[in-house]
Amino acid sequence: MSTRTFRITVRGVFDGLGADQRAELLARAPEHDVLRAAFTPEGHLSYDVAARPAFTFRFLDAGEEEGDILAATERAEEAAKAWLAERGYGFKHLRSQAEDLSRAPLGRRQRRAAARKTP
Repeated sequence: MSTRTFRITVRGVFDGLGADQRAELLARAPEHDVLRAAFTPEGHLSYDVAARPAFTFRFLDAGEEEGDILAATERAEEAAKAWLAERGYGFKHLRSQAEDLSRAPLGRRQRRAAARKTP
């Protein structure tokens, strides 16, 4: 059985931030800029609190079966909640989206490369 790679996106909105929390998020904004966003096992947070209170966590996980994506999504949501709770950040409207990269369509370059490999 082969390993499947999952990309999980957890989105939400900061809720009830105090002035100190907002200032802290603004001060750390450069390291959480969307242009630096990446899917990582520990999760990468991006936001732009100056524009709107929304945030996105991006997680990378793996499994062996198709059903493992549900457990990976649950782990990602729990990790996002834990990160927010540790810092005392309120949140609402948490939602997740997961993608199994083994089922993702191939891009043009990938199709060409695959065609060259076939005899």
